Amino acid sequence: MTPIVDTIPMAAGANPRTLAVDVGGTGIKASVLDARGGLLTTEVRLPTRYPCPPTRLIETVLQLAGQLPAFDRVSVGFPGMVRAGTVLSAPHFVTTRGPGSPVDKKLTRAWDHFALAAAIEGTLGKPTKVVNDADLQGAAVIAGQGLEFVITLGTGVGTALFHDGALTPHLELAHHPFRNNKTYNEQLGDAARRRLGNRRWNKRVKLALDNFDRLIMFDHLYIGGGNAHRLDPDLGREATIVDNIAGILGGIRLWDGHVP
Repeated sequence: MTPIVDTIPMAAGANPRTLAVDVGGTGIKASVLDARGGLLTTEVRLPTRYPCPPTRLIETVLQLAGQLPAFDRVSVGFPGMVRAGTVLSAPHFVTTRGPGSPVDKKLTRAWDHFALAAAIEGTLGKPTKVVNDADLQGAAVIAGQGLEFVITLGTGVGTALFHDGALTPHLELAHHPFRNNKTYNEQLGDAARRRLGNRRWNKRVKLALDNFDRLIMFDHLYIGGGNAHRLDPDLGREATIVDNIAGILGGIRLWDGHVP
């Protein structure tokens, strides 16, 4: 894949602009943030195409970047376990047709320990950081006080945990068994919501939150993702429903020391 460093000019001025990318199981969104973290333009979106090996994901990021203003650096939120910019798990993207479809062994090998940050940086020609998408979204909304728990409800489920504003090591809590030998991801993801209907799905979400509260004893809860607006207003606990745009706005926090 040919780098496009010569076709996307450096943003003018000393204040860096950040291309922020929110990778999801059904769609990939992006926008450019100014130096203070504000949106410079409306986000653009492309559907997630399956099968989705690393090359296809990078091509989609490249397409999105071409629709946006100039930028100096890149932040990516990815739905899986990411460590130091390397993908350790990619539950959506190892499947043949998306979540719920069969796992493909070739895709599993392709994503295993794939250096996504380095690959995007090599393609776009800009410094790039990649973290888990719930970690990135949480960084945009937390207050920085006490133990704050973030859960995202979309195609799948994501979680992040912050203590006094510092991101703790990422745990794939969504892939831990929840009920009936199935994970939180399988029981609370969008496929389960569609099958159950919103009322029964809401009851499951509340049960899951009770479990997480017993496990973590968090001080405050933040709920984001595309299905957060489908929750009943009364969750029986102190919680904040956050706008899905937080998955973009958190991109600035990767460069100010809040997210390693």
